[in-house]
Amino acid sequence: MSVRRVALLTAGGFAPCLSSAVGGLIERYTEVAPEVEILAYTYGYHGLLSGHSVLIDDDARAQAHLLHQFGGSPIGNSRVKLTNIKNLLHRGLIKPGEDPLAVAAEQLRKDGVDILHTIGGDDTNTTAADLARYLLENQYDLTVVGLPKTIDNDIIPIRQSLGAWTAADQGSQFAQRIIGEHASNPRMLIVHEIMGRHCGWLAAATAKEYRTWLDSREWNPTIGLRRERWDVHAVFLPELAIDLDGEAERLGAVMDEVGNVNIFLSEGAGVPEIIAEMEANGEEVQRDPFGHVKLDLINPGQWFARQFSERIGAEKVMVQKSGYFSRSAAANARDLALIRTMTDLAVDCALRGESGVIGHDEQDDDTLKAIPFHRIAGGKAFDVNERWFVELLAEIGQTLKPADVVGHV
Repeated sequence: MSVRRVALLTAGGFAPCLSSAVGGLIERYTEVAPEVEILAYTYGYHGLLSGHSVLIDDDARAQAHLLHQFGGSPIGNSRVKLTNIKNLLHRGLIKPGEDPLAVAAEQLRKDGVDILHTIGGDDTNTTAADLARYLLENQYDLTVVGLPKTIDNDIIPIRQSLGAWTAADQGSQFAQRIIGEHASNPRMLIVHEIMGRHCGWLAAATAKEYRTWLDSREWNPTIGLRRERWDVHAVFLPELAIDLDGEAERLGAVMDEVGNVNIFLSEGAGVPEIIAEMEANGEEVQRDPFGHVKLDLINPGQWFARQFSERIGAEKVMVQKSGYFSRSAAANARDLALIRTMTDLAVDCALRGESGVIGHDEQDDDTLKAIPFHRIAGGKAFDVNERWFVELLAEIGQTLKPADVVGHV
């Protein structure tokens, strides 16, 4: 395949991999195809529609390794869905009567792009698939290779998305600080709200990482260091059925015995119930351009705090969210290794004209490959029967009861 120009874009919410993934792609192209030009569309599909891009020059290539040291995205993100015409018109990204796929395709033609790398979650990559299909139908041959980014780790059928391990590690570090507040008031209830709209993997993995940290500490109750006070007392996920009355009784006993309660909450847990309550009260449930409920506006952490505070006799309640702390971190060593293997394969696949999303295919013995776009979907549920999670719940005294249906909101 003859390649003259490659384009990159990052899209959706941040994850601790975007900067490093951009750096890894630049490094790999510089290594194996230094003659290929690289440009980056700024702020994702927003930049593609508006024609805003930057050329990765020789100096940027030489310094690309620096990107592995930072979080965020050096080229910017946005939440833009190319098929949401109403939203695109409202934002001024297309004109009345324009087809956004045609606008994006024309920009790619104008810029002479042969390969497009999208770094994002299922929405980003399915949008890329829509664009690639449109281009093919209109006689423009474009290779599109995506990289799976989401701290929720919920992309079907990919085993591990980039940035998720780091986010769990960062969430543990966040918890180490806020749970240190447990003695700032008698009978303290602390709710640690963790990102995870459809999937509870991140909240579960964060609890696991945090309890691994607890295992590394030395404890001495005589000087006030009681592990029980620092421990996780409940983990609530979208994939778990939550018996509010039963949990209130159990956590009330914990409060009486230990003196405080610490809950790790996936932001998607209980959301159908919260929405039903809001709509029954005549409140509007706001959604983003992809149709997702704006979870920051409905505040699941506050809702759960209200359900439990009085029932367990809490004198003070603290709700803290680790999402923005976690998602903007630089990738840790484990993610850096994963990013390197994926960016190297992404470039190799792109240069031979093979489109798809790079990932370990759970439906093919976890083989690392370019998975066809039509097989990519979001909302993969966390398997609450994973052995490590079953053991975690047993250790904290919480009953494992899978939810009958995991709602997508």
